[in-house]
Amino acid sequence: MDPIVEGVGYAAAALTTAAFAPQVARSLRTRSVRDLSPGMILAQSSGCLLWCVYGAATGAAPLTAANALTFSLVAALGVMKLREGRAAAP
Repeated sequence: MDPIVEGVGYAAAALTTAAFAPQVARSLRTRSVRDLSPGMILAQSSGCLLWCVYGAATGAAPLTAANALTFSLVAALGVMKLREGRAAAP
């Protein structure tokens, strides 16, 4: 693959993955994910897993790496959302 194209892929991967880091940090700091939609968390995590499968199947390392990391960040939010829901239940 062209090194420039691959560099663009890594840059895009870094930016889209980094986009979730502030939300995770804020959610950990405030201990609240109340405003996060369960549907968004489910759709984003499912999409990341599918992109990982696609990236692995096509040999697209930036795609696979970024989505694996993004999945872990979104999964952390999902776990927090589940815990918050259990704590609120009577």
